[in-house]
Amino acid sequence: MRLSFLASATSLALIAACGGGGEVSPIQPELTPNTTTASFALIQSQILTPSCATVGCHAGSSPQGGLALTPDVAYQQLVGALPMNSTARADGLRRVVAFKPDSSLLYHKLIFPPGHHAHDYGNPMPTGTAGLSIGQIEYVRQWIASGAPKTGVTAEPTLLNDRTPQTTLPFAGLAAPAPGAGIQLHVDRFDVTSNFERELFTYKKLLNVDPLYVSRIQTSMRPFSHHFVLYTFNPGTPAFIVPQANAVRDIRNPDGTMNVGNMLAMGYHVFFAGAMSQQSDYSFPPGTALKIPADGAIDLNVHYANKTATSVPGEAYVNLYTVPASQVVHPVSTLNLSNTAIALPASRRTTLEKTFLFTERTTVIALTSHMHARGERFVIKVVGGARDGEVVYDNSDWEHPQITSYAAPIVLEAGQGLKSVVTWNNTTASNIAFGLTSDQEMDIIFGYYY
Repeated sequence: MRLSFLASATSLALIAACGGGGEVSPIQPELTPNTTTASFALIQSQILTPSCATVGCHAGSSPQGGLALTPDVAYQQLVGALPMNSTARADGLRRVVAFKPDSSLLYHKLIFPPGHHAHDYGNPMPTGTAGLSIGQIEYVRQWIASGAPKTGVTAEPTLLNDRTPQTTLPFAGLAAPAPGAGIQLHVDRFDVTSNFERELFTYKKLLNVDPLYVSRIQTSMRPFSHHFVLYTFNPGTPAFIVPQANAVRDIRNPDGTMNVGNMLAMGYHVFFAGAMSQQSDYSFPPGTALKIPADGAIDLNVHYANKTATSVPGEAYVNLYTVPASQVVHPVSTLNLSNTAIALPASRRTTLEKTFLFTERTTVIALTSHMHARGERFVIKVVGGARDGEVVYDNSDWEHPQITSYAAPIVLEAGQGLKSVVTWNNTTASNIAFGLTSDQEMDIIFGYYY
């Protein structure tokens, strides 16, 4: 079975990263020690409102992770609430658990140094910054450890004046696979200027004489990363679209405008793998591996957001660990199911459904989704058979969609398939259609199958 698609998930990159284009500094002006203002009120005014509750992050009609942190709803949406992040849920975390900082996703997400659990739960926050100070994090920890009350003073206010930065370890990249065990691809170090989002592509030829079978994909990125996505190209891609090998192609000009020429290839991309966290490590089930044909190539896409006052470096590594063909019972392909018939009337919430039927038996081992900033919810249902109508995927975070792997794969017979059910909230005064740019929308099911 071959599935075609008409557009690329790389448009993830066209969406402004958390917090918009201006500089966001989580370190607030020094406070006069306050022993009467409630601790949560200070967390709201000194941390959540300036650093988190911004449109495109945790405010507006479609807040990240379904979590709004504006003063009217922040407490209710934090304390005792289940997170959208599937890994955090599986680990038994809630957004905030009274008396238990280590069980609170909020606390983990604020800690930047590599190796902390925050990196299992998506990028640390606030995105594009050097993070909260040690004192601010300790203030939040004390509030949670004291029961996370809405009223009352439960943390030491002077901690909010502590400017001590979080300690981060030097970036070391990844050790390359042993000879014969795989290949490493590298996006060389580059600069991200102050208050700027830089996103670029670089096309790498693998120079493999025989097909490769990838059983494990490991990635590592420097801090300030937004995502790292790997693409191949549709077999019908015109020769003039295929990029020059190893050239760096920025999609933004230095003045922030889009480089349309460098964006043309995005319409022919086929999703291969991706990560939203600074470190990731994904293994395919035993007996399966993602096949790369002979003379393969991969287009590497990195996106960085820098909201600080100084330039920061970007860099990314990916290790593709391979196994002999003799160990592969089921060669895996990538699933790309795109609904291009998107028409979203102005000032209206719209839900659209699209059914994709398969012509032969198909076994799905993982699913993820792609929509843009107006997307509120992306649901995938089974079509046909005994599981007809069953929801197998549900995501409310347009910017950080989870990848759901299935221990018991979804087996679909010929004539059965998957359905995307996507809800958008178009709060603008203009109609919105399908497209690559940030003021357009997408509806794509990605995944792995055999």
